[in-house]
Amino acid sequence: MTPLFVALALAGQAAAAAPAPVPPAKAAATYRDRLPEDEVIYFVLPDRFDNADPANDRGGLSGGPLVTGFDPTHKGFYHGGDLKGLVRRLDYIQALGATALWVGPVFRNKPVQGAPGQESAGYHGYWITDFTRVDPHLGSDDDFRALVDAAHARGMKVYMDIIVNHTADVIRMRECEGQGACPYRSRADYPYQRRGGVAGPAINAGFAGDGDRSAANFARLTDPSYAYTPYVPAAERDVKVPAWLNDVTLYHNRGASTYHGESATMGDFVGLDDLMTENPRVVAGMIDIFGGWIDRYGIDGFRIDTARHVNPAFWQAFVPAMQRRAAARGIAHFHIFGEVSDHEVRPAVLAEWTHTGGLPAVLDFSFRQAVADTVAGTRGTDAFAALFDGDALYAGGVATGRTLPTFTGNHDDGRFATFVRRAFPKAGEAEVLDRVKLSNAMLLALRGVPTIYSGDEQGFSGDGGDQDAREDMFASRVASYNDNRLVGSDRTTATASFATDGALFRQIAQLARIRRATPALRRGSTVLRYRQDTPGLLAVSRIDPATRQEVLLVFNTATAPVTRQVEVEAASRRFTALAGPCAATATAPASVTVTLPPLGYAICAATPE
Repeated sequence: MTPLFVALALAGQAAAAAPAPVPPAKAAATYRDRLPEDEVIYFVLPDRFDNADPANDRGGLSGGPLVTGFDPTHKGFYHGGDLKGLVRRLDYIQALGATALWVGPVFRNKPVQGAPGQESAGYHGYWITDFTRVDPHLGSDDDFRALVDAAHARGMKVYMDIIVNHTADVIRMRECEGQGACPYRSRADYPYQRRGGVAGPAINAGFAGDGDRSAANFARLTDPSYAYTPYVPAAERDVKVPAWLNDVTLYHNRGASTYHGESATMGDFVGLDDLMTENPRVVAGMIDIFGGWIDRYGIDGFRIDTARHVNPAFWQAFVPAMQRRAAARGIAHFHIFGEVSDHEVRPAVLAEWTHTGGLPAVLDFSFRQAVADTVAGTRGTDAFAALFDGDALYAGGVATGRTLPTFTGNHDDGRFATFVRRAFPKAGEAEVLDRVKLSNAMLLALRGVPTIYSGDEQGFSGDGGDQDAREDMFASRVASYNDNRLVGSDRTTATASFATDGALFRQIAQLARIRRATPALRRGSTVLRYRQDTPGLLAVSRIDPATRQEVLLVFNTATAPVTRQVEVEAASRRFTALAGPCAATATAPASVTVTLPPLGYAICAATPE
């Protein structure tokens, strides 16, 4: 047995010990060289993570929650977490095994919006008014710089969550005053060249439609009253930064999206002002905004919110521009991944945007659904065949598949434990824990870039999606969070959740350590060895591209034990258990016996004779 395999075996046995952080000097010299697939991402909403500076809780505003947005007892308002809190918890994040930090949007937001009685706050960061500065609720621009610098000193990357599709809800429509959302009005029924419909008076003479994306053409689109009559209340007329964002002609102004057809890219996303990203002024403006964040802070990548709700031609201009800015800053592997939300195992929907929009990668919603359907459901493990077969559809093929950030739950759709408890309401806590652990093993060992949503490592279970899945890591005052039963823990969110001795924290740290030490799990090809159309065995080999070493991954999604023969490479004769039970030797050339307990898993590294 080589020293490498000895080290890996010891890592697999040392689940209780948190990994030591990488020494800063060594880390800083090497983090830029890592490929996107080398990372383990930790995703955090800063407001819900840690409150190191209570002085910024109200964002410099005075008054009650409907003015400041701050109410730590309400799940839809600011709770006080900030960027300084992230800095002081980097030890914790790195001990978990994360190598990259995806930070929820930090831009200045509209503090509160919503109809009377339905107000909530911009704590999440997606209601931007100023795209150039940090929201005062989270700290200052200097605080963001300190976070990026501190992460880089440890060898950790920082990915910014950015939004191009929309801004905060500022624009009003006169026809909808006092009504709620304006129904979407299409280009056919309300063409740009007529006011208020096809029978209305002529406007915007000479405008050739949004298919002609030249500046000269869009200069003729001067009257935005083709579908509705948009206006901005006087108090908010100049609230957006940069100033060009205050021009209502740079928005679609067609009403609420139905999330289908043309409205998917031209309608207002949950009422937010939808930018006309066909207009070259918007394209140039957004390139300038986000290129500036690269220039100033040297960040390592972008997660792009609502990417599928922006016309693909915008991304064809934006992505290369960001890659050039990053390269000029010396950032060789700038990782850009878009949110193309979908809730079926159908990679074609995601892959389309790597072709039409030129997105280098997308969040892997198909992976999330495959794990949810099989581990938090009763679908057979053949779901993964559809997932892996779909990798060929991405621009760049299976190599792109390895760069897709994978996840099992998130801040929008909900936590994985929520899905487990809904699917198996009679399951005991031991089974719930086993299912969550099985999902973590898939996340950390299968292809893609594992993305851990903060709190999952503490057993946060949630009550649903959106606000119900955005629990505080620091001591929470939200009653609907504090009454949740955590997975694998008798703690509650009423106390700070930064312990490193919990079952899930230790498991994730162990798996992350194994992943970092095993090139096949980061960069290896995927060979599907066994799947079935009922709950049970999934067997996958990852093959190191440099050494051809095989690492066999086996997962049992059934509540009964499983034993069967699984094909392996003919040269794989002996195996070292990195995690779980592994046969020491092959049963015969190219075949090994796999035995797993209910909901069990194993990571088995082949060693040559």
